Amino acid sequence: MRAGEGPGKDRAEKDMTKIPEKNYDPKGFEARIYREWEEGGCFHAEIDPAKEPYTIIMPPPNITGQLHMGHALDQTLQDVLIRFKRLQGYSALWLPGTDHASIATEMRVAEDILEKEGKTKQEIGREEFLKRAWAWRELYGGRITEQQRRLGTSCDWERERFTMDEGLNKAVVEQFVRLYEKGYIYKGSRMINWCSVCGTSLSDAEVEHEDREGMYWYFRYPSADGGEGIVVATSRPETMFGDTAVAVHPDDERYKDMIGKTVLLPIIGREIPVVADTYPDPDKGTGAVKITPAHDPNDFEVGERHGLEQIVCIGFDAKMTAESGAYEGMDRYDCRKAWVDELTEGGYLVKTEKVVIPVGTCYRCEAAVEPMVSEQWFVKMKELVEPAIAAAKDGSLKHVPERFEKIYLHWLEDIRDWCISRQLWWGHRIPAYYCDACGEIVVARERPSSCPACGAGELRQDEDVLDTWFSSALWPFSTLGWPEKTPDLDYFYPTSVLVTGYDIIFFWVVRMVFSGCEAMGEVPFRHVFVHGLVRAGDGVKMSKSLGNGVDPIEEIDRYGADALRFMLLSGSAAGNDMRFTTDKIEAARNFANKLWNASRFAIMNLGEGGAEAVPSLSDLPAGSLRDEDRWIIDKIAFAAADITRNIEAYDLSVATQKIYELIWNEYCDWYIEFVKPRLTRDDDADKQAARSVLIAALSDLLRLLHPFMPFITEEIWSFIGKDGRLIVDRWPVTAERAARRADAGPLLSADIHDTAEEAEAFARAYVRTETVKEIVRAVRAIRTEAGAAPSRALPIVIKLDKRLGREQLTDGGAPGGILSGIAELFSGASGASVRAELGAEVETLIGKLANVSGVTVTKSDRDVPADSLSSILTGMAVYVASDDLLDYGAERERLGKEKDRLEGNIARLRGKLANADFTSKAPENIVRTEREKLATEEDAYEKVLARLAAISGR
Repeated sequence: MRAGEGPGKDRAEKDMTKIPEKNYDPKGFEARIYREWEEGGCFHAEIDPAKEPYTIIMPPPNITGQLHMGHALDQTLQDVLIRFKRLQGYSALWLPGTDHASIATEMRVAEDILEKEGKTKQEIGREEFLKRAWAWRELYGGRITEQQRRLGTSCDWERERFTMDEGLNKAVVEQFVRLYEKGYIYKGSRMINWCSVCGTSLSDAEVEHEDREGMYWYFRYPSADGGEGIVVATSRPETMFGDTAVAVHPDDERYKDMIGKTVLLPIIGREIPVVADTYPDPDKGTGAVKITPAHDPNDFEVGERHGLEQIVCIGFDAKMTAESGAYEGMDRYDCRKAWVDELTEGGYLVKTEKVVIPVGTCYRCEAAVEPMVSEQWFVKMKELVEPAIAAAKDGSLKHVPERFEKIYLHWLEDIRDWCISRQLWWGHRIPAYYCDACGEIVVARERPSSCPACGAGELRQDEDVLDTWFSSALWPFSTLGWPEKTPDLDYFYPTSVLVTGYDIIFFWVVRMVFSGCEAMGEVPFRHVFVHGLVRAGDGVKMSKSLGNGVDPIEEIDRYGADALRFMLLSGSAAGNDMRFTTDKIEAARNFANKLWNASRFAIMNLGEGGAEAVPSLSDLPAGSLRDEDRWIIDKIAFAAADITRNIEAYDLSVATQKIYELIWNEYCDWYIEFVKPRLTRDDDADKQAARSVLIAALSDLLRLLHPFMPFITEEIWSFIGKDGRLIVDRWPVTAERAARRADAGPLLSADIHDTAEEAEAFARAYVRTETVKEIVRAVRAIRTEAGAAPSRALPIVIKLDKRLGREQLTDGGAPGGILSGIAELFSGASGASVRAELGAEVETLIGKLANVSGVTVTKSDRDVPADSLSSILTGMAVYVASDDLLDYGAERERLGKEKDRLEGNIARLRGKLANADFTSKAPENIVRTEREKLATEEDAYEKVLARLAAISGR
């Protein structure tokens, strides 16, 4: 089935002469349109040697998740790009999928079992637990993909992947084995981050740091020879049971005599050495640091350098071990309090100091992470990340905005070995096998039948699973078939862009880059488009705990998917956070409603036969187009070229604003008003020309808006007589041609028209129409300033003077510098020649749109009313006589009523402020507010008196 055919095509054909419903109601068509797109194969990308591929690999949401505003923004940005490229004629693949989310899913399933059956995962066993986890995935894993469909996500569902499906599991095993065989993966005892709540190790990127109020306790460690000893500061007294040294800087004169001696661990009495090391900062605290190699990453490194013992005093359950003596089995924080009390009573406490301490927490459960020495699997990172660093520095990989490249490089250049083993059951089980007979460790793609070292037949697989990010790191190429050399992998890799929030650059982006460079020999994507977070209206981060989250599905139910998308896009400046507010999404829905009504107007005025009977622009007789027709054609082409460039540069919020202004201001507020009189006249040829331009302009506007608001544009498209579906139509050709100009300067009509004669005609028509707009705006502004009723017809005087408004005469003063601006058009002209240049039709337009009863064009001051209001434009000024603006009798009556009202308010406020009881007893801010009100009213009163004096006698 060809994309765009299928269940929805017949409807598009049979309904094209009908009129859209009177009211815009997205519930009436969004679900139907999405179903027609999907069933019609509109999202599917084919391998086509004649087309250039464009690929986005969707960041896989967790199967535990529901669509939140962050997802909605991320998905919408990707959907804009893929729909844009699809319309441009690329073979555009957006490959979707979900992540198994090892920690989150295991916790959710374990909680579910405990709640329903009262059993722990250990009680039901690994095999049964994994059955339950797969069943849970089948039940809930598709929830978020259905929510994505509600948003309009146009990804290739036929290629949907899951990080634990058979093909991806094969890729994970292959990558692990290859890295192991190259010496990048090893097993060893090192300092790791341990979450006692989740019961697993964490990588450095999975630890979030937050500042918390804490305490430094200063304790004296007595010298073993009876001397005074050394005072050290610690924020974690409970780890003192694991101390094996005190370190001082070798250049610290205070401790020169102590280096090499021993001190006593308070109360415990164990002797520990004083070692010289560059780690302590002489200017921080006392300059001496207690060293606990088993419970601090920096202390671990010091311990390695000095061969210190590793004493574990806190267990994996966050309780004290036997090394803590009487505190064994006590929670670490309970122990802290009791131990400090004991040290204080023993006289070892010197002082305390309140400080703010950075605390590492688990990114999943937010519990404080415990640094522990543990035997785990690690990836050696230093050599592996070198190609990823080089890619950023040589431009192979670009970040948008560019500032995120510094963060990316900082993380890579300061990277530690990556702990990849997790003490969980749900996930990719590590392909390592142990021979209990001889101790051999075998890493293999398939389970060995016997030990290659001793021949024993029973091998035991490692119990741990891999970090979720290990499999996610392969996502850009494993989803396309790697390690097999598939046609998809050959055609669609490397991908074009990764769209992601800045909060997971460390988790995911860097891992994909070095994994792609290692496995495929090149970066997995050319651009990293980084967006910010969606925050609540007050700027606070949305969270369940604060109860300030906004459900995107509820907003779609209330306003429609297009409104939600447009709102998110309008505030999504690359890399910056945005705030969600109801007024923004209401404004987006109002925009959709404006488009709906304008489209309905155009379709209702197509005449008999509907859109099919309207000739295309190319079929119109020569000379059929009027100025306003040429103006809107060029206006759309100029804007479309800009929008094309904006999307290509990932300035989607700017593109959103430009399409908004183009539709709302230029098409709806100006062009439709320009052509309304023509649609009611008896001139059939002119009617057909107006109809042709109405539909041609609307068609291009729908194409331009489609990536941003796909549902409403597709629905309107079905009523204007177009073949097939908009989603697989074509981006405006003039926009593409104009956007391909080598420079990014203003466009010229010559860039979008075939002949110089045609370009000149369009350019002059453009300037004349812009002139009409400026004059109409000027008259409206004068009317508003004077308070003249819209119904009052006004005669105006236009005085030409090329010296006026010269600061506006830049290259952008008129489109692309056409004719160097409006003033140049009128330079040296007489009033008569200007009137001829503008034409009677222009004068009629001004009269209708600004309710002008007559136009006088002059170059002489003698024709300018002595008492008038004016507006200075480029090369001209517009004047309206004061006597024509106002009904002085009515104005005097209005001002008299306003004078009476103000006198009453002023008397009341003065009496209130003269009351000593009020001014002495009322809060100061209330008194101040009342005084400010009085000043405002008195100022208004003086203005009313002045205005009454000015119009007296008239």
